[in-house]
Amino acid sequence: MLRTNQSFLHYLEGLYHQQKGGDILLRYFSKGETLLTQDAPLSKVMLIKEGIVKCYFTEENGKEYIVEFLGSGEILGEVELIKNISCLCGIEALTDVTAYIINLAYFNNLIKNDIALNHLLLNSFAERIINTSSRASYQQLYTVEHTLAQLLIMQSKQNIQISKEDMAAYLGITVRSLNRILKNIK
Repeated sequence: MLRTNQSFLHYLEGLYHQQKGGDILLRYFSKGETLLTQDAPLSKVMLIKEGIVKCYFTEENGKEYIVEFLGSGEILGEVELIKNISCLCGIEALTDVTAYIINLAYFNNLIKNDIALNHLLLNSFAERIINTSSRASYQQLYTVEHTLAQLLIMQSKQNIQISKEDMAAYLGITVRSLNRILKNIK
């Protein structure tokens, strides 16, 4: 439910401290602030140092679907850079977030020349495929109530507040259905 990647974080922190040209900056985002906007041109690649974000799609009907909650060490914008496309989804800070901001040209150069980065990217892509497959099968095999219970446990462990709208968007249900399930759980 909350994805992290400490290997990627360690790698990027090393680059940040070794750099000379300011190609990697550290930036603070307040809770509720947008880091990337769906369908907007990509202007930077980011890696979360601290905090939690939601990765979501807004459908044509205006409804939001949360794909994943991302935390420390998760990279944002790399797929769009590699494919040379606009942002696939929106990224919003659920907590205060500190993130490394990486210049696009610099990141492109790293992709071409740094085998360690390529290994981290391949591992990240493989992890996403596994997580997506697992989540799809999990949603087929378990009830929404069970998934909601897991979400509530994650919220408690991370000491964060996830709005009912975000919970419903993650579960793929309406807020009304979520309220009904919460009432039944109590």
